[in-house]
Amino acid sequence: MAKAAKTAIKSKDAKAAAEAKNWTKVIKAVRSPKSGAYTFKESIVHKDKIKEYLAQK
Repeated sequence: MAKAAKTAIKSKDAKAAAEAKNWTKVIKAVRSPKSGAYTFKESIVHKDKIKEYLAQK
């Protein structure tokens, strides 16, 4: 997460750098219905949509 924002800040486009800070990497534990083991699902989500993403199954 920090590397992407840091890379965008180094670019000369200040608007792109500001937009990159609005995205967050979310890691969600999902239980497998077949084996019962947990797996992890990673996604890049806009910071305003994090609660909605975690609420969905």
